[in-house]
Amino acid sequence: MNLKTISLRKGKTESLKRFHPWVFSGAIGHADAGIAEGDVVRVTDEGGRFLALGHYQVGSIAVRVLSFEERPIDAAFWRERLSEAAGLRRAIGLAGRSDNDTYRLVHGEGDRLPGLVVDVYGPTAVMQAHSVGMHCCREEIADALIDACGGSVRNVFYKSETTLPFKAGLGQENGFLRGGPEGDVATENGLRFHIDWLRGQKTGFFVDQRENRSLLERYAAGRSVLNMFCYTGGFSVYAMRGGARLVHSVDSSSKAIDLTRANVALNFPDDTRHEAFAEDAFRYLDHMTGGYDLIVLDPPAFAKHKDALRNALKGYTRLNAAAISRIEKGGLLFTFSCSQAVSKEQFRLAVFTAAAQTGRHVRILHQLHQPADHPVNIYHPEGEYLKGLVLEVE
Repeated sequence: MNLKTISLRKGKTESLKRFHPWVFSGAIGHADAGIAEGDVVRVTDEGGRFLALGHYQVGSIAVRVLSFEERPIDAAFWRERLSEAAGLRRAIGLAGRSDNDTYRLVHGEGDRLPGLVVDVYGPTAVMQAHSVGMHCCREEIADALIDACGGSVRNVFYKSETTLPFKAGLGQENGFLRGGPEGDVATENGLRFHIDWLRGQKTGFFVDQRENRSLLERYAAGRSVLNMFCYTGGFSVYAMRGGARLVHSVDSSSKAIDLTRANVALNFPDDTRHEAFAEDAFRYLDHMTGGYDLIVLDPPAFAKHKDALRNALKGYTRLNAAAISRIEKGGLLFTFSCSQAVSKEQFRLAVFTAAAQTGRHVRILHQLHQPADHPVNIYHPEGEYLKGLVLEVE
């Protein structure tokens, strides 16, 4: 392999020796001339001893590690990694089921493919590159992806316009790398959902809440449910199957409300238990007088980086205080944070503060997290981003 080399400064090799998959720019002592963004580079210590191979990128995270072994990063590499990822999804009982064709196939560092996310919706895989290196390898990855899925995936939609570094100037456009449109309905635990992978958030659906939606279904019977930040209405549809007395869905986006209504109609046509409202969540809660005994708070990330952490925690406290103060006696609150910058402890403290402000008695019934198709590399704890609590308000 004729690869250019990046050498680390003395004393800056320990994280790689502990298999952390990132090299920060401040750790670099020397870099060969002519390294381009997206190149595969060799990373060595100050004495030239091999440490890792990875994609180079301009920015704070300078190298995302693909392998701690010296080996070609070629078609065989992508087939091996993607076959391992597909095998895990079969082993945990997500892939190959008649009642479920929706799951995450690749979760970045958790699948030893940093900078890459792939979600599967029936015969279509939606691929997102978060690094220039993965963007450069997208064609090889698309072929390996179809091969790894054994024929269940026929189409690969590439959606990286908003996830690639702006300064890289790649001029990337979303579109199909393989196949083409083949319906927009996918199945999750026997429920059907329209997936808007063209204009929707993330890859078109929040796959990471699948098990938490199932948990809510178990509690929904006979309850009045309020689903805040509903987006595609996932929690609403599960609540209805669980026997909820009524379900109200709220989102500030009218497009999200349209999608929620379409998903409810897809599963429960002409069911009068559901209503949806395009309104700001804080305003809705502030003017709500009660009537709900199960509330879901699943907001978008309040903090996408550490600089926004303080304001994010204030936002979580205000949001949860509004819900706890207004929920009916004996009500259940499903509350979440998907902000990677917010730790489990910080989120729990924000919710504790909110409960204390209301003066109500609150108990934790469940502590929630991302599912097994969003695995966390034990050497990369930053991959654990979703956290949640189920609270009973007495």
